[in-house]
Amino acid sequence: MIPPHHDPACWGCGDDPSGIHLPQPREEGLDRYRATFSFDERHQGGPGLVHGGIVSAALDEACGLLATWYRFPTVTARIFVRYRRPVPINRELEVEAWLAGERGRRLHVDAALRDGADVLAEARGAFLHVPLEHFLVTPEGRAAGEAWRRRLGG
Repeated sequence: MIPPHHDPACWGCGDDPSGIHLPQPREEGLDRYRATFSFDERHQGGPGLVHGGIVSAALDEACGLLATWYRFPTVTARIFVRYRRPVPINRELEVEAWLAGERGRRLHVDAALRDGADVLAEARGAFLHVPLEHFLVTPEGRAAGEAWRRRLGG
C-alpha cells in the first residue's frame, strides 16, 4: 500500500467544498488525462465568468494529476497559460492534459480547457519529480506522513 497521490484537502481533486473536484486518474503511467467539471459562483471573477487565476489553477491541477500519476510524486516547476476566450460558470467543461515530453526529472505537460469544440484556455507546464521528503517540510505534511507510516505498520 502506497500513500495517496494527492491530499484529500486538495482544492483541485480533493474534498474542499470550494474546489473543482477533478477525478484522480484510474492508474499510474498514463500519458493523457481527461475530465469534465464545472465552475460555479465561488469561482467567479467578472459576472458569470471564471476568475483567470482559478482557470490557471484548474489547468495546473489537470497537468499535475497527469504528471504525478505518470511519475510519483511531482510538483509544478512552471506553467504558462494562454487565455483564448472567457470561461463561463455553471457550464460543463472538459479539461485535457497530455505528456508532451520528458527529460531526466522534468516532465513537460500541455493542457486545454474546452467548451465543446471551443478552446477557452491552454497551458504548457514543466513538472519535477521530487522525493517524498519534499512534502514533509510542513506540520501537515509530517502528520500525513506519520499517519501513513502507522497505517503501513512501520
